[in-house]
Amino acid sequence: MKSKKLDFSVLMMLTSPERKCLRSDFARKAFKMLESSSVLLFIVFLLLFILLLFVVLIRRNATAALLWNEIIREKITNLIMNQSKEQRILNFVLQNAVRGDPCSVLDAIDKYCSQKEWAMNVGSEKGVILDKTVEEVSPSVALELGTYCGYSGVRIARLLKAGARLLTVEFNPQFAAIAKQMFEFAGVQDKVRLLEGPSEEIIPQLKKKYEVDTLDFVFLDHWKDRYTPDTIRLQECNLLRKGSVLLADNVIIPGAPEFLNYIRNNSHFQCTNYPSHLEYMKADDAMEKAVFLG
Repeated sequence: MKSKKLDFSVLMMLTSPERKCLRSDFARKAFKMLESSSVLLFIVFLLLFILLLFVVLIRRNATAALLWNEIIREKITNLIMNQSKEQRILNFVLQNAVRGDPCSVLDAIDKYCSQKEWAMNVGSEKGVILDKTVEEVSPSVALELGTYCGYSGVRIARLLKAGARLLTVEFNPQFAAIAKQMFEFAGVQDKVRLLEGPSEEIIPQLKKKYEVDTLDFVFLDHWKDRYTPDTIRLQECNLLRKGSVLLADNVIIPGAPEFLNYIRNNSHFQCTNYPSHLEYMKADDAMEKAVFLG
């Protein structure tokens, strides 16, 4: 078999122009290889720079952090694990919390969401504001709009007096199924009734179908663009009495400017703002309490 390598003696037999041509061809190939390597290095450097920039943006910008956690990271993890984030939260609670102990359940959820995956619970910091408000109102009938995994529902239900009840509304059937198991595990299922469906349809049914005269306390933590119309619907359906208290979460991030404008410029409400931070993050957020004056 003949060697494919160019023999030195053959090279010496080449004329000077031929040797120059050969060297020129080698140089061109070497330059192309170098050029390709440079392009590849530039692409790698650019990708690393973009990644670094994104990491910095996530740490400094709450909107970017929410985008990363709620859309990109969550979707990738769901695809890899073939399981929803909410199911992973429930599994962590079932494996690490104490059955029948609401505080243990809350601690487990907070631990998972602060250390593993961010989730849109009210969280421990704003949870203190929620606790104090519920304790002050001492409601006989409370309404929660936006159940999600059941974190705030457990938080409210554990503080209810004997005979009191919480009605919690969730539009997403997958979230509702998770929350139901969370309530049962925490041992508060007898105080909580989970209503599945859109808030705009359930609120008008509260009096006749669910035997609600008036509401003592309402916690708004669902779609932020529903805060205003649902508050108006509560008024129109005569579900608020003098002294009824509304507490709205996330009025800064993601924000509920229309609700704040409506509630603060309405003579039927007396408002108090509670500055805080976005759940499991350092970004500024707040809760807004509105007392119905009749």
